[in-house]
Amino acid sequence: MARLSFREQVLRAREDAIVESVNRLLAEKGFDLMTVDEVAADVGIAKASLYKHFTSKEELAAAAMVRLLDRAQAAIGEIAGDASLKRPVDRLQAVARWTMRVQLAGEMPALPAQNSTLRAALLANRAYMDRLLGVSEQLGGWITAAQAAGEIRPSLPPEVVLYTLFARACDPVLGMLKATGQHSDDRIVELLVGTCFEGVGAGAAAEPAARSSAAGARRAAEPA
Repeated sequence: MARLSFREQVLRAREDAIVESVNRLLAEKGFDLMTVDEVAADVGIAKASLYKHFTSKEELAAAAMVRLLDRAQAAIGEIAGDASLKRPVDRLQAVARWTMRVQLAGEMPALPAQNSTLRAALLANRAYMDRLLGVSEQLGGWITAAQAAGEIRPSLPPEVVLYTLFARACDPVLGMLKATGQHSDDRIVELLVGTCFEGVGAGAAAEPAARSSAAGARRAAEPA
């Protein structure tokens, strides 16, 4: 690989700083309230210099999402290689925990669901779409495997489960619970993972134990 020139290193470092700033501002304020002027001031560069890297507010948001999806792919790779996560549903829960922790750490970009200009920019961004499809395919494989194993309701369309997992990344309940100061981040994550995968019905708390007992019975019946 060719060594980057000093100028290229400076430009890359500046671009990294811009994306980091955008990610933080999107997490704190959201897309609608964040401005390009604010990003430039936060990085400490002129607005004209910023436009040499990114031509619009939508392009800034897309770059932040690409960075987030890179982190998500790395996290999914670690989860896939974790031998302690034997069941597909265990891996899906681990992904949910990761997204919730990112949000609680203030590192999850907040983008509006309804913004045609932003949506068009994201759909046109090849790096974003490639990563999004890669993450979706990996999670989709685990979802269908979990349904085949009876760990997730087979009657649910897989895309409903996938979108539910994606929704955990922007779940406002996390922030509301954190604001009360009554629970640690770890406790908040476990509460939300429980409601996501087990529901809020009266029998939900008993179901994991029942499944565990049933699994133990199956293992005991298996030949050595």
